[in-house]
Amino acid sequence: MKHGYLSIEKHGFYGAYYPNPKECRKAVILMLGDKIDDNMVKTGAKWLHRQGCNVLTMAPETNDYAFHDYKIEYFERAIRFLRKQNNEKFGICGASTTGMAALAAASLIPDLTLTIALSPSDFIMEGFYRDGLDGARERPDNGESSLSYRGKGLTYLPYAYRHPEYWQKIEEETKRKGQMIASRDMFDRSEELCPVTEEMKIKVENSKGKLVFIGAEDDCLWDTCKYIRRMVERLEEKPHSCGYEALLYEHGTHFVFPQSMLEIMLPLLSAPLLRFTFKEFREFPNECKATRIDIDNKLKRIIAEW
Repeated sequence: MKHGYLSIEKHGFYGAYYPNPKECRKAVILMLGDKIDDNMVKTGAKWLHRQGCNVLTMAPETNDYAFHDYKIEYFERAIRFLRKQNNEKFGICGASTTGMAALAAASLIPDLTLTIALSPSDFIMEGFYRDGLDGARERPDNGESSLSYRGKGLTYLPYAYRHPEYWQKIEEETKRKGQMIASRDMFDRSEELCPVTEEMKIKVENSKGKLVFIGAEDDCLWDTCKYIRRMVERLEEKPHSCGYEALLYEHGTHFVFPQSMLEIMLPLLSAPLLRFTFKEFREFPNECKATRIDIDNKLKRIIAEW
């Protein structure tokens, strides 16, 4: 698939541009995981191509998926780049941590008129590293936000634990719950120790165009449905000009991707391989697939209407 790499030094942000083989004038900034060109990201780009979009993938410029002090200005520069490629509409899509980043960006950048957030939080997270310090797969940063804007870190919810206890607690929960990874108890404990304040919350009411929140009740990384309901409540209480849809499901896990996207990624093996990830895929395979199919149909309709 044709693409071009973009660097912070030359372009002001790190990413890869995947133009649609067919002529189109709308572009989606896509953030999936920690890469700009791995199989998952390319699959997402192909899926968005089929929905009539150009795609710009973005990620932190690191080798260890550190996510701290990621600058919202990168998105502003990315939009300027996309405009030079003759795009006229600009959207953003993120999953998990980058779902949070997508919502934060949309609340600050009015050019973003479609925001798709899969398994997001409604607050800014503390920054984290994956540099293997003391054998820990992941550790919190010490006093640094995951996101910054105009040279200032955004106010964040501190994690309940510090290094090395942080990763020890995640490992304990993962083993206890029989998951690929689990951290929901830690996030619940973080809110118990430090309730989310107004300063930490993402100001979703400032977004333009359309917001799409997607989450499942059985998410074992954090209680994304609770976070989504709080954002819906916020929108119902505060003046706003954006439209929104909240797609909430009982089953689907943290991995709430459209079914046809998975079929591009794993044409024949998607169902068997998914059962080796989250426990709910093994226990409720039909329900999880029904969730993905519904997400697929609704996202296709939303993007077509955009």
